[in-house]
Amino acid sequence: MTPADASQKSLELCQLAPVIPVLVVEEAAQAKGLATALVKGGLPVLEVTLRTPAALDVIREMAQVEGGVVGAGTLLTPDDVRNAVDAGAQFGVSPGATDTVLSACEEAGLPILPGAATSSEVMRLLERGYTVQKFFPAEANGGAPALKAIGAPIPQVRFCPTGGVSMKNVGDYLSLSNVLCCGGSWVAPKDKVTAGDWDAIEALAREAAALPR
Repeated sequence: MTPADASQKSLELCQLAPVIPVLVVEEAAQAKGLATALVKGGLPVLEVTLRTPAALDVIREMAQVEGGVVGAGTLLTPDDVRNAVDAGAQFGVSPGATDTVLSACEEAGLPILPGAATSSEVMRLLERGYTVQKFFPAEANGGAPALKAIGAPIPQVRFCPTGGVSMKNVGDYLSLSNVLCCGGSWVAPKDKVTAGDWDAIEALAREAAALPR
């Protein structure tokens, strides 16, 4: 998969909803209920971070939920990429970007949303052909004003800002012309996931899915 093809696929995914849930799931048994609630609430694109021992099993379970598009976040190595693909991930997300990880995704045919935090990083990814990127960590790097400033000289690149994004500030990001959607964990609070309160999570998803952009 070429970087251009990867960016086209990322563009299509980012246009499906205003928010991509960023999920840290401890138990595979929670996967289907969580994914079903989020998809029913209008958030079909799900990022499962590879931060727990259960993450790959969670991806396998969520990949079976009708209407969902499941990806793997926190891709750091070629092994992460291979394991994610084997588990059924349809896209990948990385906190930053290295040539090694990008090449692994291209070779595996896995669309990736590569992370960038500075204009130089954005330019390097653009030079390689990635026109859709993740701005991370968004709030720590200046938030919406910083991303707006980056967009002025580099309008070719569009972003999914993630990191510190919440219902309080998501509108600031979504109002920017270079923002496609936002990544956020607030739609799946840990206490609600642990309790299996899927109705509450579906309600949070509906609220996020209705955000203007």
